[in-house]
Amino acid sequence: MDRIEKLCADRGMRMTEQRRVIARVLSAAEDHPDVEELYRRASAVDPHISIATVYRTVRLFEEAGVVEKHDFGDGRSRYEEAGDDHHDHLIDTKTGEVIEFYDAEIERLKTEIAKRLGFDLIGHKLELYGKPIPGAEPSDREGLIYKRHSQRDPEQA
Repeated sequence: MDRIEKLCADRGMRMTEQRRVIARVLSAAEDHPDVEELYRRASAVDPHISIATVYRTVRLFEEAGVVEKHDFGDGRSRYEEAGDDHHDHLIDTKTGEVIEFYDAEIERLKTEIAKRLGFDLIGHKLELYGKPIPGAEPSDREGLIYKRHSQRDPEQA
């Protein structure tokens, strides 16, 4: 049983075989697919899955807190497994590449800002949008961890 299936079971959700397929596809995703891409991948596993089923299932998973929805500025909702590993996103506006990153300094600053404004921070989402600087390489600054994800499945390109 993959992580999303387990989270669904822990929340008492009824898991049909089609929901299981969608959960497995989402768990296996190394990118941030939209519903149409999830449908393409899920229907390759089970050709009887309809796009309406994928839409309903993703909405159900989102409401249950097992997936997170993102809007990376291209007009499409994209999804990823909700997890314990907090990270933020940098989106390349030219290619659509999504870089997941964790920066210790940002985490410290967000908490400090909330406290200065009289709040205990319970969560945040950070999405940065940019274009690559020619010849620039990512910094190896302490506390910065990142992982690159193409926007589209390489087989689709």
